[in-house]
Amino acid sequence: MASRSPRRVVLLGTGIYAEELADLIAELPDTELVACCENLDRSRAGGDVAGRPVVWVDELPRLGDVGAVCAITTTARERYVEQVRQLGVRFITLVHPRAIVARSARLGEGVVVGAGTVIGARTRVGDQVMINRGASIGHHVEIDDFATVQPGVVIGGASKIGARSYVALGARVVDRVVVGEGAVVAAGAVVTRDVEPHTQVVGVPARVTRTGVTGR
Repeated sequence: MASRSPRRVVLLGTGIYAEELADLIAELPDTELVACCENLDRSRAGGDVAGRPVVWVDELPRLGDVGAVCAITTTARERYVEQVRQLGVRFITLVHPRAIVARSARLGEGVVVGAGTVIGARTRVGDQVMINRGASIGHHVEIDDFATVQPGVVIGGASKIGARSYVALGARVVDRVVVGEGAVVAAGAVVTRDVEPHTQVVGVPARVTRTGVTGR
């Protein structure tokens, strides 16, 4: 039987998270990192990240059949994703081999699931969601598009994390709580009640410190 061609991946972004995702890709069988892509600072094109060339965004179609993954954890990545989508480049999902994803969970397009993450039964993860190392996502959770869940976060069962929201390092969200669209949950915060959209909460228990935020 002929061997299967490796899945060819390009990372959108040239920062330190791209270096981390390069290591994740190296752990995946039949998956090859082809390049990293820059869309802000053209002087970075022609350099390298993690031993792979940096290309300017307009050059992506020349790479042939590649799948893109966004290597940016800020929720502002949506504009970059749309720019690349308009170039006709498809998006793929990366799941670290040491993550545990329940069979009944569903992951959207462009999702990244880091090492040591656990995602429970019947959980739905939308498109372009970043779930970083060691996060614990309960059963029947909904995480909407472009949300970011950082390392060590714990999200209780049947909770909802809104689109473009940002849950920072080590935060806790108890069962059946809604974190609204564009909200920010600060590092180490413990969320015990619903967070309104575009609101920042801090502390234990979490309290509102800012309104009018748009993710992070």
